[in-house]
Amino acid sequence: MALSQAFSSRRGRIFALTAFLALVILLVGYQTASPLSIYRQDPVVLKQPEHKQSIGHEHQETGEAGHDDLTPPPLETWNHHEQQDTGIPANHEDISPPPTTPSGEEDIDLGLGTGEEQANRPDETQKASPAASSTPAEEDCVSFEQLQRKKPGPLSAGKRQFPYVRPPPHCRTFQLPALEKLIERMRTVIKDPDLFRLFENSYPNTIDTMIKWHGYARNNSPWDTNTGTYSKSLAALMATPDEDQQEEEVDNPETDEELTYIITGDIDAMWLRDSASQLYSYLPFLTPSTSKDSLASLWRGLINSHARYIVISPYCHSFQPPPESGIPPTHNGAYSQNNPQPPYDPQKVFDCKWELDSLASFLQISSAYHAKIPEDLEFFGKYKWIEAVKAAVDAAAAMRSGTYDEDGKVLPSAWTFTGWTNRGSETLTNDGLGNPVKENGMVRSGFRPSDDACIFQLLTPSNMMFAAYLEQASVIMEGLAHLDALDEGKKAMAKNMTVQMRDLARGIRYGIAKDAVVTHREFGDMFAYEVDGYGSANLMDDANVPSLLAFPLWNYTHPPPLGDHDQKTMVKSTHTSIKNTQTPNRSSESDSTQPPSVDDETELPSLSPPPPEPYTTTPLPTHNYSQIYQNTRRFILSLSNPYYAQGPALSAVGGPHLGPGKGWPMAATVAALTAYNSDLSGLSSGSKEQEKVVEEQLQMILDSTSGTGVVHETVNAWNEKHWTRSWFGWANGLFGELILRVAEEEAGRGLKWEQGEGLLGRSWQ
Repeated sequence: MALSQAFSSRRGRIFALTAFLALVILLVGYQTASPLSIYRQDPVVLKQPEHKQSIGHEHQETGEAGHDDLTPPPLETWNHHEQQDTGIPANHEDISPPPTTPSGEEDIDLGLGTGEEQANRPDETQKASPAASSTPAEEDCVSFEQLQRKKPGPLSAGKRQFPYVRPPPHCRTFQLPALEKLIERMRTVIKDPDLFRLFENSYPNTIDTMIKWHGYARNNSPWDTNTGTYSKSLAALMATPDEDQQEEEVDNPETDEELTYIITGDIDAMWLRDSASQLYSYLPFLTPSTSKDSLASLWRGLINSHARYIVISPYCHSFQPPPESGIPPTHNGAYSQNNPQPPYDPQKVFDCKWELDSLASFLQISSAYHAKIPEDLEFFGKYKWIEAVKAAVDAAAAMRSGTYDEDGKVLPSAWTFTGWTNRGSETLTNDGLGNPVKENGMVRSGFRPSDDACIFQLLTPSNMMFAAYLEQASVIMEGLAHLDALDEGKKAMAKNMTVQMRDLARGIRYGIAKDAVVTHREFGDMFAYEVDGYGSANLMDDANVPSLLAFPLWNYTHPPPLGDHDQKTMVKSTHTSIKNTQTPNRSSESDSTQPPSVDDETELPSLSPPPPEPYTTTPLPTHNYSQIYQNTRRFILSLSNPYYAQGPALSAVGGPHLGPGKGWPMAATVAALTAYNSDLSGLSSGSKEQEKVVEEQLQMILDSTSGTGVVHETVNAWNEKHWTRSWFGWANGLFGELILRVAEEEAGRGLKWEQGEGLLGRSWQ
């Protein structure tokens, strides 16, 4: 009675209404993230889920492999289902690779022996468990994150006791028999059980767990790349999956255009940069093949997917699954917080930050494919590759302009970005323009390869990488201009693009030589990480590649021969080594058949007279890039670099993405890889000094996994149990590359691993 009287009064009704509204706001706030919040995704699954996933920028940080206490999606949505028995044999050595398909992959030879089993390995002498010999079933598979939580054995025999976290063969997302053979061969080479287990887990991680889809484009793609609209009919969108698939197969058959969708790991979307780097790690296995099950098909599919995405949104860096895959788009909460211009379609684009290295990565995997399989030139003229390169070049060229014209008027920018965020690295100043820039030939980049905003937009390492791969990919474009199988319209387009690509690269080289080399009071002439063309420079380095530390990895000082033409630019410096560029290889410029370096007195020709801008007609300033890199390297790997994280757990380059004091094991891997480039690093091949540098980096990587047996994204320099992302394909593949490079170097020197010689023959206990 008292309650009803209270509500009958005016004051009581106001109180009740206020309480009700407060409850509604509380519930809505619980369901809907704040604009200032940073999202975290649900567990990634490798099959079409029946719910959308929310993913954002925040990375997990904990000391346990089962770090994300998240509820898995419904069982029926999994491709890798929960099970009690992992199906991993007690003796992982007894896991036989699947039967070799007609994929065309060849076994690679690094001088590592035959791959016979190594005796007296206490953790690898047991027989396979019954689960391993049973008939494989998809229901036996679990997600990779769940597999990590289980910490399956047998544990490695060393003090670190790493688990074996490779999925069973029938649960892997792609089969690469040549890779399995190499891993078995490396078992006899790497004598330390912990180091071998880390290699065994890490190197195949992308192939095992991140090839989310590989298939073919439809005759009429549901994505109309010309209008940016979704062209499926309303009836098709409302149909059940089975009805939709049947209608699609009848009315819109598959073409022969291969497509590949590779996720980064625990983020269920495809970054152009990450996916290119992830696949690039398997370059030694790339051989000609028309089989759908081959690495060549996977590689062509990734090039085609990149081309499609770039035509759709050349200023964006991460994308949704192809509609042909049947995988629904992943929800990204940042879409409602960010305002890039031009805008993007979230059904096609996962996130949109202008990162120049994304376009460079597309050119990188294209150039690598052509270098390894030059007889397949026609592939590049068959689909959308020429159109994608044009979109990339046009987008980059539009971002060369400065902030002001000659009269001081503010110029419009081809791309702007603002974000509603509590992180300064997630938005650009000046209403999305970024800090002012003076045009010098380099290309402005709004964001770094870490996805963090640039302070000064002329980002040196990204420009270096882009220029190098513009030149390498222009060789493909020049070949297409003379390809008889190509129609005349595409041949004319290819000829024109060849000119534009080389002119753009030459302008970038000029801007770098003019403004990106600065004098440090302690280290002398060195590269600046970012410049603005006015004389301002940001002296630092970031862990993510392209970085200044990674400078030797893309052959910037050794451009390909570009033909015999009239216009020439003379550059003088000190390099004398040469190398064969037919097969790209990281950190290998010290080989003996390289075309002349731009640090020599080398002529860089062009196909046509350059445009009138002065930076294309003025000879490049003279620099000794070997000495400049050595000075830069000493700066980067010291506390003079504001983002060098030094501590007892790990000493490596970090960055603002996760903050000071967080080193990236990937940067330690890059420091070791680039040490093998004797010309640029200054470390003599096979010297004790060179071996010591690589040894120090390997030791830190090995000791910073917190017992998970995989390479993390970041590690707290002072506490190895504080780390982020244990499912990060890029870093793991790069670590595998390093181990193979060590093996190649030591095999070339004739070291005897069985006698404990070399970094692979010694104990790391």
